[in-house]
Amino acid sequence: MQHICSSKSYTMKLATKMIHAGAEPDPSTGAIMTPIYQTSTYVQAAPGDHKGYEYARSQNPTRFALEAAYAEIENGKFGLAFSSGVAATDAVMKLLQPGDEVICANDMYGGTYRLFTKVYEKFGIRFHYVNMQQADNIKAYINANTKLIWTETPTNPLMNITDIAAVSAIAKANGVLLCVDNTFASPYLQNPLDLGADIVMHSATKYLGGHSDVIQGCLVMNDAALKDQLYFIQKSCGAVPGPMDCFLVLRGIKTLHIRMQRHCENGEKIAHWLRQHPKVGQVYWPGFDDHPNYAIAKQQMRGYGGMISFELKDDSIEEARRVLSSTKLFSLAESLGGVESLINHPASMTHASIPREERLKNGLSDTLIRLSVGIEDADDLIDDLAKAIG
Repeated sequence: MQHICSSKSYTMKLATKMIHAGAEPDPSTGAIMTPIYQTSTYVQAAPGDHKGYEYARSQNPTRFALEAAYAEIENGKFGLAFSSGVAATDAVMKLLQPGDEVICANDMYGGTYRLFTKVYEKFGIRFHYVNMQQADNIKAYINANTKLIWTETPTNPLMNITDIAAVSAIAKANGVLLCVDNTFASPYLQNPLDLGADIVMHSATKYLGGHSDVIQGCLVMNDAALKDQLYFIQKSCGAVPGPMDCFLVLRGIKTLHIRMQRHCENGEKIAHWLRQHPKVGQVYWPGFDDHPNYAIAKQQMRGYGGMISFELKDDSIEEARRVLSSTKLFSLAESLGGVESLINHPASMTHASIPREERLKNGLSDTLIRLSVGIEDADDLIDDLAKAIG
């Protein structure tokens, strides 16, 4: 398949890799940018005599270039692109059978929780929701039926950190697959395959696309047999992205490193500013040296990102709603990872599908506010928040 990582990526430094990953001049014209192959099928000279492409759900040159890029930027061998992050998660779940069990983080994206509880539980798959801030918490839930550990780090929206290497050691000792949702960090900040994960998942809608103009997901792995299983699911179930979307993510990846640098710089300034604000209570950001798993974050990440959550000292839903509706540069919207800053209310937006009692049990309050800090001028963003908070 053409979505195999080129070995040249391992000789490149990170910034160079982001720009050149998956990029080869178009063989027919020499075009430096991968063309958008907007076609549904390919002409064959005779039955079975073709140029490696038969039908665009199974093969598309634009998608294959992106899949090669996904593999390269995550230091993997194989990449697969899907029509959304949830579709990528869904493909991993389709590796399982009724009776299998999954250990997953108790703090994670609400759409993942919804997929697990509302779709896959009724097919006889059992899920255990565990606090993974201490990797050893996982051990009590492993049994003969455990087939998968699913985690994300930093978590959405409480910015908890999971020790990927420690969880990987537990998974490998028990013959269990480990899949890490790396959306919040992006490949610029951490590479879970290097720490022992079997599969990395991204909602490429977020930092990889980077411009709030595309919906897409991906999986990256090193094991060829696992890739074959997931490619079969991708092809057979059909949740593939269109070539225009693939082109947009290819373009987004080229600036991932410089965007993430600014996301990190702005995130650090705003996190520290929020912490010093007299009307702000708890601030959740993994770059604080008193964060519960700061040492792990420092070890496995290259920076701490632009995702921040916080609570107001006036812990009322009315005050939270007032702040959420008062910003001008921070747009009130779902999603994250774009160049523009977003403000979000997880309890009613991204995590509304999680029952309130479960949210509260995991520390996600009704008044939590989540920021996706963009790449605007940090002083302007701080001024916007200062006026909104009052």
